[in-house]
Amino acid sequence: MTALVHTRDELAAARSATTGTVGVVMTMGALHEGHRALLRAAREQADRVIATIFVNPLQFGPNEDFDRYPRTLDADLAVCADAGVDLVFAPDRPEMYPAGEPMVRVDPGPLGERLEGASRPGFFHGVLTVVLKLLQVTRPDLAFFGEKDYQQLTLVRRMVRDLDVPVRIVGVPTVREPDGLALSSRNRYLAPAERQAALSLSAALRAGAEAAELGRDAEAAARVAFDSSRAKLDYLVLTDPDLGPPPARGPGRLLVAAWVGSTRLIDNVAVEVPSAT
Repeated sequence: MTALVHTRDELAAARSATTGTVGVVMTMGALHEGHRALLRAAREQADRVIATIFVNPLQFGPNEDFDRYPRTLDADLAVCADAGVDLVFAPDRPEMYPAGEPMVRVDPGPLGERLEGASRPGFFHGVLTVVLKLLQVTRPDLAFFGEKDYQQLTLVRRMVRDLDVPVRIVGVPTVREPDGLALSSRNRYLAPAERQAALSLSAALRAGAEAAELGRDAEAAARVAFDSSRAKLDYLVLTDPDLGPPPARGPGRLLVAAWVGSTRLIDNVAVEVPSAT
């Protein structure tokens, strides 16, 4: 049976009674099959699973979608119960930030100012701050994050390493629709025509990955494949797995962000740059 708690005191009491390894999956709700994959991974690798549901205001800019972001707690609880989650922590804003917006936030450093950080100033300050707070109150052995938010995953790994947070971060592969669209809670904003236009992101990534395998310029191939008539490109870049400079050979990451109508979507894919022969 899945238990639901709303306060840190209730969470602490439930957590103190928990034995075995604990895995946590942090979400903002509006759960979909991508979240189910995270919950399944946690269920497979940990003895007990905690899910958190909190729409974090710190990671939304002044012109972003905080007010319209979907809140579907009852449906989310059903997903958690079906996935075998032991405990759901669903605090409200005052519970997470009792003194209002925190004066001290986690600084993501230069890596947090690129890509998503450049397009959404302050975004990763908000993300890392709430992730650290949730790690503190849930005290997990493992924390599961999706590879779809690859820059977030990379920064969380860097944060726990640099700040000596005793948790293992587990990346879970992106879940896609049959036509390639990466699952996202924001997909529900898309009108039917926009849903089709959103395929420009995954098509570009697929073309880039295929080009890399053939020893061609992955980023250039992805840009050619991106349909700029249907979506507005924000960035498309090839990096190494740690989001550093693009590799001359070996593993890399191709990342894209674009606007489809009024909805901003992101996606990424692993690529392999072959050695020159």
